[in-house]
Amino acid sequence: MTPIRSGTVLAARREDVAFDTADGLTLVGELALPADREPAATLVCLHPLPTHGGFMDSHVLRKAAWRLPALADLAVLRFNTRGTTSPRGTSEGEYDGGVAERSDVAAAVAFARERALPSPWLLGWSFGTELALKYGPDEDVEGAVLLSPPLHRTSEAELARWHGLGRPLVVIVPELDDYLRPEAARSAFAVVPEAHLIAVEGGKHLWVGETQVRRVLDEVVAAVRPSAAPLPTEVPDELVAGA
Repeated sequence: MTPIRSGTVLAARREDVAFDTADGLTLVGELALPADREPAATLVCLHPLPTHGGFMDSHVLRKAAWRLPALADLAVLRFNTRGTTSPRGTSEGEYDGGVAERSDVAAAVAFARERALPSPWLLGWSFGTELALKYGPDEDVEGAVLLSPPLHRTSEAELARWHGLGRPLVVIVPELDDYLRPEAARSAFAVVPEAHLIAVEGGKHLWVGETQVRRVLDEVVAAVRPSAAPLPTEVPDELVAGA
């Protein structure tokens, strides 16, 4: 058995992808699938703020793609929103503060549906939670998982649209967040009483360190693929990519 460490990459089918938005831009990304079976559910990942270093390789999303196809039978779709660059490449267009990015969310969900990826969930982190909250109700998704929602761009009316939708909204809030801490989050999300808020003791906005990453990924899997939670901390040697 091999312990799962910060840099561990597990076996998966990985494919560079690109898809077009309704306003004519091409966005670049990666799709990771279980190595030898079909996925049970799908994560459509929405990354942190690109003007502050967020992109499809932001570490929690990257590690989700490295681990969750093998550990939880999940498809993980990551992509750069408009104007964002990563080693995969640069998506066309320019950052628009979360406004024109509505088309980016729609294009990613449409791509998942066109590829017949099952049960797509939005997984947003920081800025990505704003995109999930603002535009998720209009998309054909199962629900949303939010990591460190700042609620800088989402109005109370937009948040309230989630009430009564019948789609799970899982809100993971770090105890020591820089922008929105658990007590304030409970107040803000009161307009969606069915939302499941998880306060993470000792957690910080950027989820730095393997302990915090493990906790976040456990909560994501518990929401999306509960039969696979909690995640193992070691795997058979043959599951490690390149082994």
